[in-house]
Parts: sequence; C-alpha cells; structure tokens
Amino acid sequence: MPEPAKRDPGAPKFLEISIKDAGGKVWSTVYAQAKEFSTGSVGYYASEKTTNPESGERYQCSLSFTLIGSKPGT
Repeated sequence: MPEPAKRDPGAPKFLEISIKDAGGKVWSTVYAQAKEFSTGSVGYYASEKTTNPESGERYQCSLSFTLIGSKPGT
C-alpha cells in the first residue's frame, strides 16, 4: 500500500463520539480508532450497535473520518 500523501501528527489514536437526539439525550458513545484505509487515506473508523433509549429499537452505525488530502496521489 502506498504511503498516505499526508498525516496529522497531532491526531490522537482514538476519538470519543457521543450520539445524541435533538433533545440532547445520549443514545450511545462510540470510540473511533485511527485507521489506514484500503485507499491509502488515513483517518478514523468506528462501527457500533446502539439502542434507542425511548423505544428499545436497535440500530447499527458506521462512522468514518478521513483526513482530507491524505489519499496517495492527490
């Protein structure tokens, strides 16, 4: 895999992400881990299942944060 075009030396290894409804009620806290994607870009990725605290229905979410300009060849 080619080296990313750039990296963020000040980026932490994990991000803590709170998922809230419009009223501010927390549904879940997700931890996104630093990742090198198959495209060569760098960023963060998380995948989590969570429950609606009101209805009990289950949801699955995936989050990716990609450092803009990190893809090789850009």
